[in-house]
Amino acid sequence: MFEYGVFPPLMFFGMICFMLAGFPVAFTLAAVGLAFGMLGVWTGHFNADFLSALPLRFFGVISNDLLLAIPFFTYMGAILERCGLAEDLLEGTGKLFGGVPGGLAFAVIVVGAILGAITGAVAASVIAMGVISLPVMMRHGYDMRLATGVIAASGTITQLIPPSLVLVVLADQLGRSVGDMYLGAIGPSLLQVLIFLLYVAVLALLRPNAMPPLPPEARGELDWRLAGRVLWGMIPSVALIFLVLGTIFLGLATPTEAGAMGAVGALALAALHRRLTWRLCWEGMENTMRITAMVVFILIGSTCFSLVFQGMDGGRWIEHMLSHLPGGQTGFLIFVNIFIFLLSFFLDFFEIAFIVIPLLAPAAARLDINLIWFGVLICVNMQTSFMHPPFGFALFYLRGVAPREVKSADIYWGAAPWVIMQLILVAIVIFWPSSVTYWLGEVKLIDDSAVEQQFRSLGGGQDTPAAPGGFGGQDDPPPLKFD
Repeated sequence: MFEYGVFPPLMFFGMICFMLAGFPVAFTLAAVGLAFGMLGVWTGHFNADFLSALPLRFFGVISNDLLLAIPFFTYMGAILERCGLAEDLLEGTGKLFGGVPGGLAFAVIVVGAILGAITGAVAASVIAMGVISLPVMMRHGYDMRLATGVIAASGTITQLIPPSLVLVVLADQLGRSVGDMYLGAIGPSLLQVLIFLLYVAVLALLRPNAMPPLPPEARGELDWRLAGRVLWGMIPSVALIFLVLGTIFLGLATPTEAGAMGAVGALALAALHRRLTWRLCWEGMENTMRITAMVVFILIGSTCFSLVFQGMDGGRWIEHMLSHLPGGQTGFLIFVNIFIFLLSFFLDFFEIAFIVIPLLAPAAARLDINLIWFGVLICVNMQTSFMHPPFGFALFYLRGVAPREVKSADIYWGAAPWVIMQLILVAIVIFWPSSVTYWLGEVKLIDDSAVEQQFRSLGGGQDTPAAPGGFGGQDDPPPLKFD
């Protein structure tokens, strides 16, 4: 516990205590870092020269091009939240599935996945589906806990489905490509949607009275008009998904460029639905400004904390503890996910990503864990932070838009089975890494012996005498070939 002194554990647990006391996270991190830094200088446990790197690290945070994707994706989600796209999708899909028991629940899950792939914002999905679907479910006799649970859970799929903001932040903290992180999240996000759909299907068979089908007069006829309504919502959504994700996967755009195109596409969709106004743009910019400022201040605070923590060998302390857990990779991943699950009761995903992940990544790398797999696994786990008390934001969003007759107890108890399903997915990803790595393709490794042989053929070794031209007597250098 104290192999590297008492200061690293004191810093870590002091940070936890101050945050549990309710102090703002960004200022808590900066204050704890600076306080322990001065204490370490006074006691001789910390070199004051480390603090001279703070201005450069702050500049590195502000000038990070990758983090520009956050305001772009946030603005895109804020516009799409108010442009009417969710209404068209839910109304058309609800009528399409409405003839079977649980049809509205199926529609909410499908639309939640689509909204997740085009907005990247949990609040937008939960609020839109809560406003539109919950009154319809209540009117047609749905079990209240099922109705609230499926809406909240379907909104949190946004956390995992690209272009998730969590994946952008995790890629930055782990030093990995955002495109690879998005590719790795495809498998788990599809599995999450499938698990939710299977759960509703089983409940529809066992308890059809808890989710009755819509009457014919409510769902209307299955005609071309209904098909056109569904396509009116689907086609622009698919186009926007390709504009954002397709350009990243094809290598045509960076995540920041794709986010900018997504923001422009969101404005085009708002204009298509005749809802593009100056007020809409201004509200979207205000929301983006608040979230971006929060992220930047948390980043600055975490930078200050991590600099002092690393200067006191805190990183080596964390790595030593976690790399000696029983069970190797599996034991490490199980412990880390339990730890993050407990932290997510009190911290949101930005705080976990900026504070905890930089401490865990070196230990994961030392255990030879694929960091894309590790990042996606953490993202799956952090879905639960939106779904359980006391700070389940998806539950807060739903409580804010739900009718007064909906009890808060029903919202909280309704979320319980969906949290269990999210934890089931965590276990699947731990014990089935291919669910993440399959989508990444094979990494082509360079054969060291082939490189050495080519180098010697160029005159870089002793086996081949070098000519005046420097290429072993050949007029032109041979082409490099790596098999």
